Amino acid sequence: MSQIRHESVAPTTTRFLGGGETIERHRHDDHQLIYVSSGVLAITTEHGSWIASNDRAVWIPAHTWHEHRFYGRSRFHTVGFPAHGRAPLLDAERPTVVAVDSLVRELLIALTDTTRTGTALTGTETRHIEAVLRDRLRRVTAEPVALPAARDQRLADACRLVEEELHQPCTLAQLAARVHTSERTLSRLYRDEFGLTFPQWRTRVRIFTAMAMLAEGATVTDTAHACGWATTSAFVQTFAQTAGITPGTYRAGMDGPRQRT
Repeated sequence: MSQIRHESVAPTTTRFLGGGETIERHRHDDHQLIYVSSGVLAITTEHGSWIASNDRAVWIPAHTWHEHRFYGRSRFHTVGFPAHGRAPLLDAERPTVVAVDSLVRELLIALTDTTRTGTALTGTETRHIEAVLRDRLRRVTAEPVALPAARDQRLADACRLVEEELHQPCTLAQLAARVHTSERTLSRLYRDEFGLTFPQWRTRVRIFTAMAMLAEGATVTDTAHACGWATTSAFVQTFAQTAGITPGTYRAGMDGPRQRT
């Protein structure tokens, strides 16, 4: 089991991590904005899981227990924001995935990575960049690529079965029988707890898994089959509708900024 730790201040820093590496469960007294300029990051909290690559960042509110897992070689940036001050996001009380445009990307990297200049920022420089970042974050859009955590045990069991056997799609009726409930009840649980139909939730799981696989270097075709799509073309279409780019473009852009279409 992962170790648990508490950190009083959310650090502002850059780190490099390899695919499969993790950061154990912890929390901060400050808010934290987490970004990977290369690779893919999955963050898990008691509320669910979020995934982000280099066109998204994840906001983690102060005092939220969370852990990280990295897919592909990742360049990991974190920026801390005092919990007692005015937060840059309108909804700062829950984890949120936000869009990262080219300006926000450069601001995050400038604040966290001194390797470009070889010297640390002065206090004045840091304050100026933070002020611009705060202004920009108030204008970004929330883009949740999230898997909410189930409360009902039947729903949790159903989700686990789907995730473990993603390459073998099953119907809601088949899934309900395996968790010893009715199709109608399981359908209601998906709507009530997640605000999604079963097919909508399953598509989100597939996209979540596909993003991680592509970051690890899997081909588009292998990813499509492993995630349960009947054809590669169906996968490409669904991924593009959800992520705004094709899986091939997504895979190619793991090591640098992408322009969304």
